[in-house]
Amino acid sequence: MDVAGPSMVPTLYHGDRLVVRYGARVRPGAVVLVRHPLRQDLLVVKRATERRAKGWWLLSDNQFVENDSREYGPVPDDLVLGRVLLRIAPNPVWLAPAGWLERLLCARPLGRWPGLAARFGVFRRLSPEL
Repeated sequence: MDVAGPSMVPTLYHGDRLVVRYGARVRPGAVVLVRHPLRQDLLVVKRATERRAKGWWLLSDNQFVENDSREYGPVPDDLVLGRVLLRIAPNPVWLAPAGWLERLLCARPLGRWPGLAARFGVFRRLSPEL
């Protein structure tokens, strides 16, 4: 999968190449590949921030881009195609650590090191509305 557009900056940039695991379990904080709910022929990459009654609340990492759940609401599960595992180009970065590793990186003592969890693909947003 190739990234087009600025919606996931600074995590992903235009031209980045991704590896996606189709059908993978999604949890809050994961970067996911979805069919756009209003244009289902369009595939988009967004951050799954929380599970709601009608689907996943998806946000762009770029706060200036509002083409996400703030515009179209929760995305139904059947439109979520998979989880982005890693960026392979231009430089490899892991975007989907295992659940046990994510918990380890966020707990003490490792959670005290600034930026350590983010380097392993752990993303925590303070509020889903941000």
